[in-house]
Amino acid sequence: MKKVAIEHVQSGVAWIRADGMVGSINQSFADTLGALPRELVARDWYELFAAQDEEQLKEAFSKMLLVGKATLAVQGRRMDGTQVSLDLLMVAIHNHKMRFVGHHCLVVDRTRERMLEAQVAELSRNTRSKSGAAR
Repeated sequence: MKKVAIEHVQSGVAWIRADGMVGSINQSFADTLGALPRELVARDWYELFAAQDEEQLKEAFSKMLLVGKATLAVQGRRMDGTQVSLDLLMVAIHNHKMRFVGHHCLVVDRTRERMLEAQVAELSRNTRSKSGAAR
């Protein structure tokens, strides 16, 4: 039952091993990236995200190692080359001897919300410019 719940959770979840490779990824996260889970397993976890966000990811990873978790907004890298807007939570995992064994990446796809925000901003700009021109 636990595995079924993880596979179908609304947000994406990936297990990243201590060596930085994707150990497992749920169907939701794979769907968000336009892939099958098996296509993403054993890849470097940075490949799940846009190249321009790598520095930000490295900083957040360092923070996660210090305080146990880190959050940030990043772009996911879809298999077709397009990007999706993601809210990412990284949670460090340690074994019983407090040795780092990997981390979880939990994501929420915010692409639709970000597109709508951009449309509202554009409409607001257009409305302001039209009302300024009418004066």
